[in-house]
Amino acid sequence: MRIRESGFRVVAPAVREAVLSGAPWMFPIVRGGPARGVPTAWGVPGLRELLQVGADADVPVWPHASGMAHGPALIPLYPLVPKAAEADSALLELLALFDALRAGRARERALAREQLLERLP
Repeated sequence: MRIRESGFRVVAPAVREAVLSGAPWMFPIVRGGPARGVPTAWGVPGLRELLQVGADADVPVWPHASGMAHGPALIPLYPLVPKAAEADSALLELLALFDALRAGRARERALAREQLLERLP
């Protein structure tokens, strides 16, 4: 953000870099126990294939009653995220990549960052 006489102006590249670099600290991950829910992070198709996650691997899920996957719970950024993501596959992909950035190991974080940079304006 830059301050000018006429007010604030958002500098998109700076905000994007701040969010991508600071995601684990600005939005710390909250883990839960085993749950049924909506797959997130490296459990989402697309990222799952890129990371070559096996079919029998535990993938993180956002706890949700209508979810069909089982795995360790990652509490979503906002309670309605699983429902919104089920209705919008593009939103699901972006939020899952963001969760991979927040919760993943170095390999998952690097790939998530790369994928988010391709998708964000």
